[in-house]
Amino acid sequence: MPTPTEHARLALELRLNVHAETRWPQLARLQIRHRGQFAYVAGELSGGDTVKLMRLRYTGTGSRWGFALHDAGDDRYRDALLPTGTATGTPEDALDCACLLHPAALAD
Repeated sequence: MPTPTEHARLALELRLNVHAETRWPQLARLQIRHRGQFAYVAGELSGGDTVKLMRLRYTGTGSRWGFALHDAGDDRYRDALLPTGTATGTPEDALDCACLLHPAALAD
């Protein structure tokens, strides 16, 4: 399995943070940690609580990542399809999907 370069990891973080600032003002910031081919993304709310959102899997290109939603019931990540019907997509599409599925945590 390919692992992202440092450049790809930094580019992912920049893309997600810029998108979160413009689309998801409920998030004070994103917490992104990398492990091998995966990037784990959590959102920090303005009150200080943290919500695990998703896991992205590097596919060899920085423009398309595999997508898994966090299942709070058993604290695991489950591969999921994006609204486009595909299992891979842009990091921004993945963040939108994950945030839309956490309405209670991200409500204004």
